[in-house]
Amino acid sequence: MLEASARRGSRGENITPLADRLRPTTLGEIVGQIHLLGPGKPLSRAIADDRVPSMILWGPPGSGKTTIARVLSRTTRSEFVPFSAVLSGIPELRILIAEADERRRYQGRSTILFVDEIHRFNKSQQDAFLPHVEAGTITLVGATTENPSFSVNAAVLSRCRVFRLEPISISDLCQLLRRALSSLAQGLALTLPEGTALEAEDTALEAIADAARGDARRALGLLESTALLLEPGQLTIDLESVRRAADERTLLFDKNRDEHYDIASAFIKSLRGSDPNAALYWAMRLLEAGDDPLFVLRRMVIFASEDIGNADPRALGIAVDADSAFRRLGMPEGLYPISQACLYLACAPKSNATTLAMKATQAAVQRYGALPVPKKLRNGVTQLMKSDGYGENYRYPHDFEGNYVAAETYLPERLVGEKYYCPSDQGVERQIAERMTRLTQLTEARKKT
Repeated sequence: MLEASARRGSRGENITPLADRLRPTTLGEIVGQIHLLGPGKPLSRAIADDRVPSMILWGPPGSGKTTIARVLSRTTRSEFVPFSAVLSGIPELRILIAEADERRRYQGRSTILFVDEIHRFNKSQQDAFLPHVEAGTITLVGATTENPSFSVNAAVLSRCRVFRLEPISISDLCQLLRRALSSLAQGLALTLPEGTALEAEDTALEAIADAARGDARRALGLLESTALLLEPGQLTIDLESVRRAADERTLLFDKNRDEHYDIASAFIKSLRGSDPNAALYWAMRLLEAGDDPLFVLRRMVIFASEDIGNADPRALGIAVDADSAFRRLGMPEGLYPISQACLYLACAPKSNATTLAMKATQAAVQRYGALPVPKKLRNGVTQLMKSDGYGENYRYPHDFEGNYVAAETYLPERLVGEKYYCPSDQGVERQIAERMTRLTQLTEARKKT
């Protein structure tokens, strides 16, 4: 097998990845997104006229959000300033805004501020953009993989046009892969011994495009991996070569496909199994692969009720607090509350009694329909209601010893005696179960008198 170093040794040592070398510099070089970038389409018109509005580019990974933003930087007269919501924060943003204001005042040039992964800013942080967008200091271009209706502040969203990018089709990806094979200046030729030319079977390119799942970066990465793993003397990429290279990339997964759900399932099952090490490992796998931290937090909030419940009532509060803290902190500091909550939930006592009670009562409602409320439980707010028996014979628990009325019933008559909540013997639920047993004993004693 030809080593990667041997393949690129004659053409230069530190060659950037294929996806970066082939990043388009003009609209005509971008594959896909014809609904936005085709002749006469809204985004291509705005770029051609150099009248770029503030916008949100919304689409899956590898669909061209950053590429479109970089094309903006080359085809408009504005200063293009990239900014990462993951790597930077509000202090860095203030510096960029000040520079943009100075540029506008003294040079007469506008600034396009490209905010990658804008959804990683919490909504209060996103407010920092508003006055500067309104004043014309910056044109905001945000990129997000998340639905901006939920992930972008409504005030910011109202001042931006939203352009939806679609996953790149297999035919468009194959076109991009052929460009990578044929380009001598930026393509695969740079990573091969000088004078070497590679070809590829159509089925191999289609397999790469299919495995990429609409992601141009992934397609080019897999093509490059396949080329570097070819057998000595092999100058044609075939289907078997693609399969072999794909096996080398086992940690990659698409968060909208099967492996995302497999890892999410492993995360929840590790929490449920009280294994803090495994739970935190799978949580980090999700986050490192680019999953939205809010997805992980949402799953933990659900888990706190579904699988812990009243065995440790604090668990739900800790999960909700972690969600709130993350929304205030953003990344990377937000990893601390995520990790803390994950470890707490994994170590907490477990009970699914809440889940079972919820499902049992739902089944009763669906089976019996709208059973009438006993008159003693209705509020007699008018004289007519009182004369009809509303509130009659209701006994106020706080007037009784222990704030409990023995032998009283509160369910509809048809369901009296049914039991839906059965506390477990775990954590706080053990105490709940003991109290419910004592109350049941008082009720039985009252019935005998």
